[in-house]
Amino acid sequence: MTAGAEDIDNLPVERDADGYAPIHSYAAVGDGRSSALIAPDGSIDWWCAPCMDAPPLLDRLLDAPAGGRFVLQARDVQQVQRRYRDQSNVLETLVHTATGLARLTESLNSGPAGRLPWSELARRLEGLDGEITFDLLYQPGTRAGTCTPWMSDTPNGCVHHAGPVMTMLRYSEQVKIDHCDDRQVRGSLTLRAGEREIVALLVSQDEVLPVPPLEDIDTRIDRSDREWREWVDDLHCHASRHAEVIRSALALKFLWFAPTGAIAAAVSASLPERIGGDKNWDYRYAWVRDAAYVIKTFLRVGALPDAKAGFSWLMTTIGRHRPGLAPCYTLRGDRVEDERYIDVPGYRSSQPVRIGNTATDQLQTCAYGDVLEMASRMIEAGHILDPTTARLLFELADECADSWMRKDHGFWELEDPQHYTMSKVECWMALRRACELAEQGHITTARLPRWQREKERVLEWIDEHCWDGGRQSYVMHAGSDQLDASIMLASRFGLAEVRRERFVSTREAIRRELSDESGDLLWRYSGMQECEGTFISCAFWMVEAYGLLGEADEATRLFESLLAKVQNDVGLMSEMWDPRAEQGLGNTPQGLSHLALVHAAYAVDGE
Repeated sequence: MTAGAEDIDNLPVERDADGYAPIHSYAAVGDGRSSALIAPDGSIDWWCAPCMDAPPLLDRLLDAPAGGRFVLQARDVQQVQRRYRDQSNVLETLVHTATGLARLTESLNSGPAGRLPWSELARRLEGLDGEITFDLLYQPGTRAGTCTPWMSDTPNGCVHHAGPVMTMLRYSEQVKIDHCDDRQVRGSLTLRAGEREIVALLVSQDEVLPVPPLEDIDTRIDRSDREWREWVDDLHCHASRHAEVIRSALALKFLWFAPTGAIAAAVSASLPERIGGDKNWDYRYAWVRDAAYVIKTFLRVGALPDAKAGFSWLMTTIGRHRPGLAPCYTLRGDRVEDERYIDVPGYRSSQPVRIGNTATDQLQTCAYGDVLEMASRMIEAGHILDPTTARLLFELADECADSWMRKDHGFWELEDPQHYTMSKVECWMALRRACELAEQGHITTARLPRWQREKERVLEWIDEHCWDGGRQSYVMHAGSDQLDASIMLASRFGLAEVRRERFVSTREAIRRELSDESGDLLWRYSGMQECEGTFISCAFWMVEAYGLLGEADEATRLFESLLAKVQNDVGLMSEMWDPRAEQGLGNTPQGLSHLALVHAAYAVDGE
């Protein structure tokens, strides 16, 4: 089929009848401030510009018929092959057509001193063989229904406005523009072997929009690539699955918000955990749990500057909002806004489309364990606490000793407060780490005897109230007959050391009752089989639950199986996987999935 500019939205490239591409098919590019999601057919369908926490400028992901997009799409496509450049987040796509071969290289560019003062989404086209025609479409979105895009024709070029955001589409003289108005720019470019052209989208908010020469934009693609490779060169990764670990570490960089040091849970917002369902959450916030896990992962691969920035931001933010410990914060360190609905169709009609997050008001006592464990790993890596942070850790440990007996909303942020087993395990871990830090002289010993007694009480309580003797398993919460796959994380947290027999028995029960037909993928907890997809990170936690207990053969087999199932062609993963439909679900790229892969890779090696 030949597609001209007038039917650019109708190419048969992995999209359904309404125009939605599979969630798991997206690649990403990022600059430390925002990330854009790119479908295999050359359409950039999601970009919150200029910053990750801004309303989306490109939102076709949630509104395929009318959402914002930036498309470079070849005619007569026969095959598309994508890869990231080695040790880089610069994306390369080989496009094979009936008439030729071209390479598309895409980058959210950085400058010689790091992030540019504007956003520069660059796309380089190179003709390799024959002749290829690409159709171009730029259609700015409505920023989640908050504005109407409009165009101004300035002496220095055509500018499209979306609320406070100014954008300019930059392109070489070879690009033929057929149509340009308030709502879109359409055109085409014919590329022959040996030719090289640049198309870029420049974005600025509430300040001057620079218009750099195309040659400079082109140069910055390769400079950005060098900076990514230099970042990887500074890592200290010795896992046997080195390539997979590095790719997931690079994926975690998409979540790192350089202006503050915050770490988002995912790049996207409001993608469904079940197609057509209502579990459509906004993950562009910093969860204490997720951020702490990412920081530990950065430490593990030797990304010290990232770990330090994330740790400092998180501890400062927690301290600023004392008393208490909120589950999540904005990327600027503020309280998360109340959840609200926006009037867009939603991915494949999954409604309602939520922005904001209600989890901010929940009590999640497991967060104490996340923070104390993270701090312990920072110190174990040889770093030194400042007095303010040491005092805050002391306060959090004492708060945990007071709070562990309270019902909370648990690891999965459920509406029903209960005595969740995993919350108790994390409180036990928090007090265990606090005791270690005090004994080693990193925080005051003023409450050490109390913490020592209390952590033993927590463990005894778990054994008495959360163990089901008939099923020979720890259950989801006291009085429950449900199972919870998050308990597999406790192998990393030390429960398997002190309760090995019970932990192994629980592991096998979870594998029997929560796994899919293959036995490899896991639902989060009992009853989720009909509500959502399997949770990718849970399956990698199961790898740890074998590897850390010395069962290397099963850990290796399971790890290899997961890589084949849940990674896309460029090594990225979403939050969930539907084994029946064989498709990704939830927000993407998902931090928990990628950090779980990293730790699982080390566990396969017995670390």
